[in-house]
Amino acid sequence: MPEYYSSIGEAVGAAMQHNIRLAHHSVAPSSDQPLRAGYLPSASVAPYSVPRIIARLTESATPDEVAGILGEVNGAAVGALAQLTELVAAAADWTRVRLAFDDPHDNSAFETWTRLAAAHVMLQDVREQLEAAEDGVAACPAERTAPRHHEMVNILRTRKFAR
Repeated sequence: MPEYYSSIGEAVGAAMQHNIRLAHHSVAPSSDQPLRAGYLPSASVAPYSVPRIIARLTESATPDEVAGILGEVNGAAVGALAQLTELVAAAADWTRVRLAFDDPHDNSAFETWTRLAAAHVMLQDVREQLEAAEDGVAACPAERTAPRHHEMVNILRTRKFAR
């Protein structure tokens, strides 16, 4: 599999095809290459990439624009969060078919599956929280408030994405 995918959807699709081939034994174990997404395109190249969506979240965006962006990311079928949730589910399913309970002292596959299952549940919770936040964002005033109010809560972004 290539290390370059033009979108997260393409990477998720490749991962799902990879898992289907493994489940149906249509790929020899020796030729099986691990899935790696070594590069996702920049915001200027892929308008629907996560970095491009983040770039649209400027402080001057209207509440409806921000709510729309949250809706895009949280979309049921094609949103980035839905795709990430499906990717985690696919990884959990891949791990599930490798579970063995014969050795009670070593069950690292089950521990991995448990972590992936927990991550899947957390991502589903995030989707619900974003759904509720979408309505709240749309109800926010369009005007920016005084900076003294902003200092009462922490900035959450930890890095800048290329625009």
